[in-house]
Amino acid sequence: MIRKALFTLAATLVLAGPAAAEKLSLNAISNYFNAFQTASGEFTQINADGTISTGNLFIKRPGRIRFEYNPPDRSLVMAGGGTVAIFDGKSNSNAEQFPLRQTPLNLILEKTVNLGRRNMVVGHKSDGTKTTVVAQDPEHPDYGTIQLVFTANPTELRQWVITDGGGDQTTVILGELRKGVDLRPSLFNIQHEEARRK
Repeated sequence: MIRKALFTLAATLVLAGPAAAEKLSLNAISNYFNAFQTASGEFTQINADGTISTGNLFIKRPGRIRFEYNPPDRSLVMAGGGTVAIFDGKSNSNAEQFPLRQTPLNLILEKTVNLGRRNMVVGHKSDGTKTTVVAQDPEHPDYGTIQLVFTANPTELRQWVITDGGGDQTTVILGELRKGVDLRPSLFNIQHEEARRK
């Protein structure tokens, strides 16, 4: 509980800017995603059970993302080819897989992000230092929501909170995202990763 509180405080300090900023528009946030194809950076993850993980994140839009967890954790979460795969770091068995479209992450990995779509955004507010947007699949709200937190000048994604269909929350706090990086295709190839782990 203490560790979770410390990381929550750290996230608050990271997100707090020195000056007040206007609420970012949905169009500005959509443009932020559409302006880059690849990105990488470090992340800290607060899991639903309160445990904390760290690692490196790789994004290749559309439809590809990879979460590499720092040792000794060998877990890996990746999306590619329309599928999300979760590799258990304690097992050499094949990954648990399910369709990317059934996760809120799909909303920011689309080829063209458009948060202005009807009934997609269910929350949009600013506290003067950051803008928070809560989005869902308008056709399948049962898939859960993604809460995106941005700072302005320049617009940067700082964290997201995914609430799944069962109500469990996972928070990802981002370090600086380096955009326009060169990412090899194998990073998002689930079959390649399964073969590598055997």
